[in-house]
Amino acid sequence: MCNRAYARPATAILLLAATTAWSARALSAPASAAAAASPSVAAAPEAGTLEPIPSDAELEQSGAVIGAILVDNQNIFDPQDPREDHKIFRLANRLHIKTRAYVIRQQLLFRPGERFSRRLLEESARILRSDRYFYDAWIEPVRYHDGQVDVRITTRDVWTLNPGVSFGRSGGKNTSGFELEELNILGTGAQVSLSHKTSIDRTSDVVSAGDQHAFGTWTSVFGEYSRNSDGYLRQLTIDHPFYALDVRYAGGLALFNDEQIDSLYDRGQIIDQFRDHRKYASGYLGLSQGLRDGWVRRWSFGVTSDEHVFAPAPGSTGVTAIPENRKFVYPWVQLNLIQDDFRKYRNHDQIQRTEDFYVGTTASVRLGWADSSFGSSRSALLFQGTAGQSMGDTDHNTVLFAQSFSGRVEDGTLRNGVLDANVRYYARQSSKWLFFSTLDATVGHNLDLDNQMLLGGDNGLRGYPLRYQGGDARALFTVEQRYFTDWYPFRLFRVGGAVFFDAGRTWGHAPLAASNLGLLKDAGFGLRFGNARSGLGNIIHVDVAFPFDGDNSIKRVQFLVQTKQSF
Repeated sequence: MCNRAYARPATAILLLAATTAWSARALSAPASAAAAASPSVAAAPEAGTLEPIPSDAELEQSGAVIGAILVDNQNIFDPQDPREDHKIFRLANRLHIKTRAYVIRQQLLFRPGERFSRRLLEESARILRSDRYFYDAWIEPVRYHDGQVDVRITTRDVWTLNPGVSFGRSGGKNTSGFELEELNILGTGAQVSLSHKTSIDRTSDVVSAGDQHAFGTWTSVFGEYSRNSDGYLRQLTIDHPFYALDVRYAGGLALFNDEQIDSLYDRGQIIDQFRDHRKYASGYLGLSQGLRDGWVRRWSFGVTSDEHVFAPAPGSTGVTAIPENRKFVYPWVQLNLIQDDFRKYRNHDQIQRTEDFYVGTTASVRLGWADSSFGSSRSALLFQGTAGQSMGDTDHNTVLFAQSFSGRVEDGTLRNGVLDANVRYYARQSSKWLFFSTLDATVGHNLDLDNQMLLGGDNGLRGYPLRYQGGDARALFTVEQRYFTDWYPFRLFRVGGAVFFDAGRTWGHAPLAASNLGLLKDAGFGLRFGNARSGLGNIIHVDVAFPFDGDNSIKRVQFLVQTKQSF
């Protein structure tokens, strides 16, 4: 229930301690020298030996192989552009340690001497664009000679050090924090963070560190420790994922130990609290035959232990609803089906950035059996299924569907069953105008008490307090007219705007809550600031929303400031 949305002013990011300048210069020089000496970066062939670059189909049909791999990692600002040739921008470039060339190369799915494949070039570019320390990435053939294709990887770094304060507001509540965060330590792609945050639910002192490519591999390692006002959190994950469509093996381990106070909400107010101590451990092994005829089939086998121990909140008086303790230890098997179908769009969920939309069909099913002989508190069949598909996947009209169903069966009865369905519609009217609509519906059955289904200002109903309505079913409909401007203030932010309408409601009765208020509606407008130079949050939302319904306690104007991953 923790709202972790923080708005980070990008202008503050660029004002750094000058004492780091010497280390940036000293450490970036060896990286450049190493890149120049790398065997995968070759000098350009003699001009007379160059041949016209054939089409992708011709290259693949002729059996052309990858030649030199040229890495062009651009800095945050371009000094060749007069609009960015300023002292503050040149200082930012000098202080910033660019991502090392070897970090880029190790994420490529092709090597010199291997057969040329446009699919692998495109998939490698998608992997690079998913890194928070890059603003964009693209890969193209640049030379053809002697049956070899020289390829250039072009990336652009963003600012990844965040020493400053953060602020957010949604549902009538403020969040704030102070943090020191680096997403790309010395250009290696590793990250570390120290922070003090005050959220809606708790105050936290957090330290975390991680690396998606630990020891130069595809294995990611992440650890976090948080000391909270109501408990603590300890987390460790080690994962070698299916990082590409044609990967054959995967495996990982996740450990989680968390203690906190959970709150039940109604009308935006806490109506009950209890303590929740959770211990979680899971490991898995994944197998696949890779990409076959445009499809991927993956099998995963794992074992999970998930335990919740509940108790009254400290200082609680009177009657308190306490969920039943539960522990499930179970082996499980999962099947994933994935279709290879991606599109590159622009000005949909981001502002002036390359956006990778998955428009293929995907499905997954997981089944597990918990038994008392394994240490479970009771026997249960645990299941989880997801599916997704698209329609009209063109640059002008795109419809994306997603569904999921999860829960468990105990003694023939469905418990904590949750069915969720979502549809998103994008209608591109021009290069600057986009109509967006989404409908999200969720139905619960025999929900665990700690799994409260809520609707409010923090999850889409922008004109209302956070966690305003509860129940065992909910639906939210949103329409939004988006506008993407050419305004680029200070060469730091891309600016957009939106006019929106939200309508949603809940059904059923949440424990201890009053009856719901029926259909709730709001409308409003806002600005969007796309973070063009920093990896610390993609888009800042500044919205003003006006509720049409609800009780007399609601303010007639709601002001929201949030950082989100999309428009």
